[in-house]
Amino acid sequence: MTSPLPLALYIHWPFCLSKCPYCDFNSHVWETIPQERFTQALRDELRYEAALLTQDAPRHLVSIFFGGGTPSLMQPEAVHQLIEDARQLFPSVNDLEVTLEANPTSVEADKFRAFAQAGVNRLSLGVQSLHDADLATLGRQHSAQQALTALELGRRLFPRLSFDLIYARPGQTEAHWQAELRTALALAADHLSLYQLTIEPGTVFETRHRRGALTLPEDDLAARLYEMTRHEAATYGLRDYEISNYAIPGAESRHNLTYWHYNDYLGIGPGAHSRLTRQGQLYATRRHRAPEPWAERVAHYGHGTRIQETLTPEMKAREALLMGLRLREGINKAHFAQRTGLPLQDCLEPVILQACLEEDYLQQDEHTLRATESGRLLLEAMLSQLVL
Repeated sequence: MTSPLPLALYIHWPFCLSKCPYCDFNSHVWETIPQERFTQALRDELRYEAALLTQDAPRHLVSIFFGGGTPSLMQPEAVHQLIEDARQLFPSVNDLEVTLEANPTSVEADKFRAFAQAGVNRLSLGVQSLHDADLATLGRQHSAQQALTALELGRRLFPRLSFDLIYARPGQTEAHWQAELRTALALAADHLSLYQLTIEPGTVFETRHRRGALTLPEDDLAARLYEMTRHEAATYGLRDYEISNYAIPGAESRHNLTYWHYNDYLGIGPGAHSRLTRQGQLYATRRHRAPEPWAERVAHYGHGTRIQETLTPEMKAREALLMGLRLREGINKAHFAQRTGLPLQDCLEPVILQACLEEDYLQQDEHTLRATESGRLLLEAMLSQLVL
């Protein structure tokens, strides 16, 4: 009998209280959110996709991730319904990881207990900073004290807790970040996501940056902040298992590891992406980004898919490389070949590969290709030259 394929489920709730100036995610600010309409559309799309997947091959659900947008704006009953639907539609592992992203505003924190009762066992808090002035710059709706209160409540209610911080902010110094980071690490339960602030196309920050009204730290300072982040996290027992993610051993995000290991995942909701194996082919799908047209498509067709394409071996190889080299453990060559249909060596520019090995940006052995500490600092530039 064929072993069930592991599957991660991503559920996108696209609504926010406000749009952060650095954010390029598919998020929308609506004065009134039709909760019942969009919850029903998510349930219908999940049911439609499950029917397609389970008729092709057995699936084994390993994680559910409510992302956004701001999924903590959902009604807890809607979260409960979607979790129960997923469990009924797919057999799941006993310790199913169920993550919900939340903001630390008092409105959302008041619902934490109900989310835990609904089946969420991992909370991911969008803290971003522990300084009020920087929170205002980042356009966040909470204060530093609200963040601390939400963290304390989250640690009491959820078996697992993660939170996000952004560094390399305007005017940030090494001493400033070190002090903030040490405060955060003292509060951390088992996982932290620490992201460098970047200017993304189409954001308010891009407009300000282009006009000279917003200045980020120079690359050398940003690199030192990254190195400091790794060092400080390690002193608290959190290892950088991925470029921006730190965890104590065993507390890594199983859901996000699905992406980085390039395994199957189903995304439902406006703008959600999927990578799904059907009849031996890997398909990439994307839902309609705008919430209302997506909901209308689900009502008419059972799904809101806008794009679906069969990935060629070369396309799969490129995606697997771009994702896998972000991991400290690197890429398993046997899994890469099984997943893409191509040997890893055939997908790399040989001259660039040799140069990266000689400069100790990459290391490889019979089983694995991985980026070194220095290589991870240069990963984006390196990948643009390395991957065929």
